Amino acid sequence: MSETLELAKNLVGRASVTPEDAGCQKLMRERLEAIGFRSEDLAFGDVNNLWARRGDRRPLLVFAGHTDVVPPGPLEQWHSDPFTPDIRDGMLYGRGAADMKGSLAAMITACEAFIAAHPDHQGSIGFLITSDEEGPAVDGTVKVVDHLEKKGEHIDLCLVGEPSSSRYAGDVIKNGRRGSLNGMLLVHGKQGHVAYPHLATNPVHLAAPALAELISMEWDQGNAHFPPTSFQISNLQAGAGAENIIPGDFSIMFNLRYSTELTEQKIRDRIHAILDRYQLDYTLEWRLSGEPFLTPAGELVDAAREAIREVAHIETTLSTSGGTSDGRFIAPTGAQVLELGPINATIHQVNECVAVAALDELSGIYRRILEKLLT
Repeated sequence: MSETLELAKNLVGRASVTPEDAGCQKLMRERLEAIGFRSEDLAFGDVNNLWARRGDRRPLLVFAGHTDVVPPGPLEQWHSDPFTPDIRDGMLYGRGAADMKGSLAAMITACEAFIAAHPDHQGSIGFLITSDEEGPAVDGTVKVVDHLEKKGEHIDLCLVGEPSSSRYAGDVIKNGRRGSLNGMLLVHGKQGHVAYPHLATNPVHLAAPALAELISMEWDQGNAHFPPTSFQISNLQAGAGAENIIPGDFSIMFNLRYSTELTEQKIRDRIHAILDRYQLDYTLEWRLSGEPFLTPAGELVDAAREAIREVAHIETTLSTSGGTSDGRFIAPTGAQVLELGPINATIHQVNECVAVAALDELSGIYRRILEKLLT
């Protein structure tokens, strides 16, 4: 059994359902301290975070990731216990195997091999590990980044171990992400009997034309790096549960995944203008999950592409698709950020798994990136 697989199994075997860490960071910290890393345990709220660094010079290359996982879901649908790592047909099964404990194991073994061969490497290596990525993401990476900024520690290059790949490990790397803006809209009406609509005000009827316009409008056409902005309604709720009552309020939850062609403020202004034009009585609360970011071709992108070509013997594709990641908290500091991890086909599903062979391959890719940037 390879060291990467053994470590991945040890991590998967810990039931670290967000925001729990279940000892994963302690295990990682011990491995890192054994090869010369200085570490800090950074607890914010109920969240455990780990910051570890080897070296004091720049550039600072950081491996970023999370030890928390989503709940396993219906246990009866799993072919094996989600927190008992199981190897079948060349795959490691277990919650977090792909998202993203396999990547964490590969990061550790890559650093161990790199430092054994290059104990006096250039620059510095860091690990920024949280247990709050799958949860609200308010006491994790964003707080650690703020802590580092106050200490004057600046991340230059960052590899996030999110499962980015499609068919083969390394065939897709994420060099950016769309922004994510959430809205909670409450349209106010007046409750009443459906037989006497003139004595009531139906907020669903009032809101429908505005919602239709928001859904059908073209927000932008995207650009060379991002697809067009998308407006999606995620939840609707109205009524008292009876068929003869006109609802008094109508709540709508929506999300926009937006490109760099727009800003948060432009989106807000456009939506308020539409709602006001229809003369709706409403309240609207906003929550920004993250702004869009992009790492163009350059030092980190080139090193990753070359490493994947040399280790996996495939060409990689740059992509900004998918949801958000903690890279959104690191990129605004000026760091070059890439997401590079295993295949994402089974993440957040029952019977989540990762190819055993991909773990060592990923470790080799991470090590080769280190060699290209820090030697």
